[in-house]
Amino acid sequence: MLSVKKNLIVIPDLIRYPGFTFWSVNSGCRIKSGMTAIFYLAIVNFLLPNLSMAAQPIVPTSNVETPSPKRRAELITLVRQDCGSCHGMTLKGGLGPALLPDTLKDKPADSLQATILQGRPGTAMPPWQRFLNEAEAGWIVAQLQKGFPNEK
Repeated sequence: MLSVKKNLIVIPDLIRYPGFTFWSVNSGCRIKSGMTAIFYLAIVNFLLPNLSMAAQPIVPTSNVETPSPKRRAELITLVRQDCGSCHGMTLKGGLGPALLPDTLKDKPADSLQATILQGRPGTAMPPWQRFLNEAEAGWIVAQLQKGFPNEK
């Protein structure tokens, strides 16, 4: 994962832990030795593994339950209005990335579901687990991956 080369610590572009994915800002960050290196080593060796152990398991979205018609309408409004305020009212992107089938096709459904429920720390993406359960988040992901319905 990390390698030390001539007093430099090289962090790969993508670090994955169960339930979490962290990207470096640049392609292969190089961190000079010293306090910065110690800080990154502390994060990678202590903080990230503990976060992954605390992550709640996510139910795969392959057998997603369809919510009741009333709740389905509420979820469509939630996504179009609340999510749309950052991801664009047509979900084509804004402050947040686009939520269209083409942009989500390479993303694992369980990762998207975890992002909806737990948010993305350090970004504007808030957690929605106070308003959604896992089945509802799974339904939203399934709808986003095939083209989200319009409000009626």
